[in-house]
This record gives sequence, structure tokens and C-alpha cells, in this order.
Amino acid sequence: MTSGRAGTGSGGDDDWAARIAALENPRHAGRGRKDPITLDRIVEAALAIVAEEGFEALTMRRVAGQLRTGPASLYAHVHNKSELDDLLIGRLCAQVRLPEPDPARWRDQIRDVCAQLRDRFLSYPGISRAALAAAPRSIDTLAINEGMLAILVTGGVPAQSAAWAIDAAYLYVCAYCLEASYRREPGSGRDDRVLRADEMAARLRMLPASRFPHTVAHASELAAGGGHERFDFTLGALFRGLGATAS
Repeated sequence: MTSGRAGTGSGGDDDWAARIAALENPRHAGRGRKDPITLDRIVEAALAIVAEEGFEALTMRRVAGQLRTGPASLYAHVHNKSELDDLLIGRLCAQVRLPEPDPARWRDQIRDVCAQLRDRFLSYPGISRAALAAAPRSIDTLAINEGMLAILVTGGVPAQSAAWAIDAAYLYVCAYCLEASYRREPGSGRDDRVLRADEMAARLRMLPASRFPHTVAHASELAAGGGHERFDFTLGALFRGLGATAS
């Protein structure tokens, strides 16, 4: 198999050298062939940037750089940054599993939907800011509203109470996730605008008890709450209150 000529005709040696170089550097061999820019690729690239660097780092230019193209290539698919933000929230909402409404389990079901949203938003630091920026236009985002409304109405909650409760729950989920995005674990390099519970309690105890008697006395309670305890408490209280209005 090793006998014979390396190539025939002019350029044979050059062709052989190029093939050897391609074996050593497969990326170089494929250079010049670009995957087409699609809406899915734009969204995936944007989410990758947010997951790695946070929502504040996301710009159309950064997405274009991630895809090794110019910003103009993106505008054929996405009109502006606002539309991209809406698409990102829609992509995350599409990953939420909406249950078949069960009147006997409506509180558990609605809390589970909120927890799924929370977990998706927490995976992409700061992205809940996009959910707060404008009214949703994505069908997938609107499907979450439809699913939550179906759960509450099936559970006997009046439509008006259900509509306002959904709005309150969604705002709380977004705010909760946004606050969490400011927290910093040691060595992560994240902003540290939110204090740890022990630091907050210590600061509250330093207040003059003559002016803040209840705050000083209950500093531990004010700063308490590990994991998602506060999240579960707040949504539990919200939806328990709806029980009084349910028929």
C-alpha cells in the first residue's frame, strides 16, 4: 500500500501536503465553510453568553462575535435586542412542563410551574430582567400564562383573582431570580450587592435598640432563609390566600 507515486500531474505534492496538514489541524480543513446563521443558532449563542457572563454582557455585537459573523447578519432574523430578549425568555418558557389542571392539586401545580420558571431563570444570571422589560410577545411565554390561568380557574379561583395572582407570582419569580443573580459565592467574581444572612443579621444587631427595638430583637428572623425557603413561603402564602376566593 506504500508503493506508487505521491500524486500525478502538477500540484500533486502540494495536494498531498495540504491533506497531511488537514490531519494535524482538522479545524483548518473546514475553514471557509460556515454554518448558516439561523434563529436557533442566534438564540443558543445568546443563552451561552448569558450563562457564562450574565445578562449584562449580552449585546447583538457579542452574539455576532460568538457566531463569527457581523451584526448585520443577525438583523435578517432578529430586528433588535428587545426582540432577542423576548426570544430568550420564550425559549426558557418552552422548557417548562405545564400539567393537566387538577382541581384537587391546583396549589401544588401552580407552585411547581413557578419553581420551574425560577430554576430556568437562575441558570442564566440576570435574564429575568428581560422578562420584566416589556409585555411578552412570544407564543411560548404566553403559553405559560395560559397554563397558569387554566390551573387556577380549574381550581375554582375567580378569573379576575387568578389573573392578578399570576401577574404577582410572575413578578415575584423575576425579582427573586434577579436578586439571586447579584449574590456572589467566594471566588466567583460576581457582584456582592446582597449580603449573606449572617452578615445581614450582624448589621441589623448593630442598630440602636432604642430606635429599632423590633429589628434588633428579631435580626435572626429577618435575615433567615436558606435555599428557596423564602421563595416557597411567599408563593405558598399568595396561593393559600386565593383559597378564600375559590368557589
